[in-house]
Amino acid sequence: MSHSVATDRPPRAPGRAERLAAAVEADGGRCVWCAAPFEGLRRATTEHLVPRVKGGPSWAENELAACRRCNKARGHVAPVDWLAECRRRGWEPDEALVVARLRALETAFAVRGGARKARPYVERQLRRLAPAA
Repeated sequence: MSHSVATDRPPRAPGRAERLAAAVEADGGRCVWCAAPFEGLRRATTEHLVPRVKGGPSWAENELAACRRCNKARGHVAPVDWLAECRRRGWEPDEALVVARLRALETAFAVRGGARKARPYVERQLRRLAPAA
């Protein structure tokens, strides 16, 4: 006799590979920082907008698609400072995407809670990105 047992487990969270694929698709198949397309030897990596050492969670709202070169070069540099560095290097970073993802992350914090350390970090980054009045 076979029977199934219903469980109240939440659905499995997407794994790292699934999150990377989603970020690449959502971010247009290009590195958010240097705008190079992911093709050939240029592979996508998951870039944490708010670095994990600054309390950034591994949530979709905090993950962008970046090439290995940019991900490694950025390290733990704040998004606003890295945008400026990208422009200094002659790249065309997607600032609108960075702002949109910071706002989505801010909303996710309000809904899910947690990320106590990352909340003020996101607020500071958004203030610095606000257009001068």
